[in-house]
Amino acid sequence: MGDDATAGSGDDADDETVVRRDRFSGGPAREFLSSLAGDSRIFDADLAVDRAHVVMLAEQGIIDDDVAGEVLGALDDVESAGHGDLPDGEDVHEAIESAVIDCVGPDGGKMHTARSRNDEVATCIRYRLRADLLEAVETTLALRESLLEAAAEHSETVMPGYTHLQPAQPTTVGHYLSSYAAAVGRDTARLLDAYDRTNESPLGGAAFAGTPFDIDRERTAELLGFGRVVENSMDAASARDFLAEATAALAIHATTLSGLAEDIVVFANKGYLDLSDDYSSTSSIMPQKKNPDTLELTRAVAGDATGELTGLLTTLKGLPRAYNRDLQRAHPHTFRAVDAVVEASSIAAGAVATADWNAEVLAAEADAGFATATGIADLLAMAGLPFRTAHEVVALAAEEAEHSDDGVTAAVLDAAAEDVLGESLFEYVDEKSVESALDPAASVASRDSRGGPAAEQVEASIKSAREALAVDGDELAARREQVAAADDALQEAVEAYV
Repeated sequence: MGDDATAGSGDDADDETVVRRDRFSGGPAREFLSSLAGDSRIFDADLAVDRAHVVMLAEQGIIDDDVAGEVLGALDDVESAGHGDLPDGEDVHEAIESAVIDCVGPDGGKMHTARSRNDEVATCIRYRLRADLLEAVETTLALRESLLEAAAEHSETVMPGYTHLQPAQPTTVGHYLSSYAAAVGRDTARLLDAYDRTNESPLGGAAFAGTPFDIDRERTAELLGFGRVVENSMDAASARDFLAEATAALAIHATTLSGLAEDIVVFANKGYLDLSDDYSSTSSIMPQKKNPDTLELTRAVAGDATGELTGLLTTLKGLPRAYNRDLQRAHPHTFRAVDAVVEASSIAAGAVATADWNAEVLAAEADAGFATATGIADLLAMAGLPFRTAHEVVALAAEEAEHSDDGVTAAVLDAAAEDVLGESLFEYVDEKSVESALDPAASVASRDSRGGPAAEQVEASIKSAREALAVDGDELAARREQVAAADDALQEAVEAYV
């Protein structure tokens, strides 16, 4: 997708194009320069951009209506034949133009009037990427739905919670899953933001310095469903920050997915949940094995997406204005990232939706490692002890319990209080309250601050998250409707000439 001077509307310009092609049509570098094979992804985008540009040229009186009709008809034939039947070319844009010229003669070259491949390819990339970003948004919505459905089902299912992968405090499956629903919600927001900045039209910026033709850039943006025009023509041709933003948003989502996948792999190992067979595999030699392979691959996608982001930013780093051929190698990073992340997000949604949480195993493990210790310290602090002093009492009890088969009991805590305070624990709290605080389920229920694991707080969080999910669903639908309406308008405009 190399630099290309803006073609004129007369036969001389067409002759120059032929001369240029003849002069640079051979040599060992030709294959190295070509992006035609990889351009299949933007084939449909290029046809849409060509149609919108030709319609605008005709509406502005820059080319005759009958020429516009011939070119638009030829583009229909190119579309029917498909990318695989294009003539050889440096890229898909040149190949399509050559196919049109082969079909209608030299007048076919008039479709390139008042534009360059520089603004053309930038428009095609944005046109295709925005569709991919909407697909990515849709998969995040499906994942959030799966997480929230499972969270609602298990709002009171007690489970162990960890920090540093060590037993920390008991929580619930609903609280845990809601945490990921919140994270994926932010991923959705980033992808929608990336979409909006991708959805800007560079078309009409030409090579980088505009054109003397009386074009209507707003009209082509409208026909292609773009929200606005990239104003500065140099910026229009050279800007690829939208690729960086989109890839970064995808890499962040992939990182969220990787954390979720890692948790599920660990939980499956501990027997906390059973993955559906549809999201598992077995060993080629050990028939008893049930491996969480899909989640392991999901975990790995974060590395893929981060690598693509690094490659993209490294390609873009230090490029001078305006167009440079390096940019030909920029957008494949983003397209590879979006394909990998969309697939991984869909897999994660299915795995969460079909997993079976083992409530009995989770409950039995919820107080492992004296996970209710913080609850005891909080109880003492609420009774009037300084929290740091309460922390010391509970820490001593935990240390003493390491040498006991019974673990931490009210009696062990009382003995620790005698050592630290010089008086009984029960001078501050009654034994029934201590026993309750030692119970994982009661410990969870006591932590009813906003966003906490108590059932009513989890249910409130789920309600709020579902409302946000519905809003984001509406945002996705609105963007798709805008694009669909533009597609219809472009088709109607084309039919006026063909």
